[in-house]
Amino acid sequence: MRIGELAARTGASVRSLRYYEEQGLLHSTRSSGGQRHYADEQVERVRFVQRLYAAGLSSRTIVELLPCVDAPSTRNSDAALKRMAGERDRLSAHIEDLVRTRDALDRLMATARAHRDGLPEAAAACA
Repeated sequence: MRIGELAARTGASVRSLRYYEEQGLLHSTRSSGGQRHYADEQVERVRFVQRLYAAGLSSRTIVELLPCVDAPSTRNSDAALKRMAGERDRLSAHIEDLVRTRDALDRLMATARAHRDGLPEAAAACA
């Protein structure tokens, strides 16, 4: 199938599919005219890559996980699980940072509200 059909079947944009190929996430053959052609199994490959992106993984990380799919083995599965656990830890740390930042903003907002509530009515109307 050509790139437009793969895009239609997966919901990915043609631009995304070209990017996936540049990053080594997707493979095609080329016609004599240079057009990309994809095997039917690339539909599932694109959907898998999309799920990995939706999970917050970068293309670099996804490339590291693909041996688990392309050459299934206990070793590759263990490596993929270890890599995903590391990504989960990274995301958890980022979430904790975001929660701290949100809590700091909540405290600032509470201070601003208390200050606003102490303003005279005429001054509050201008704020």
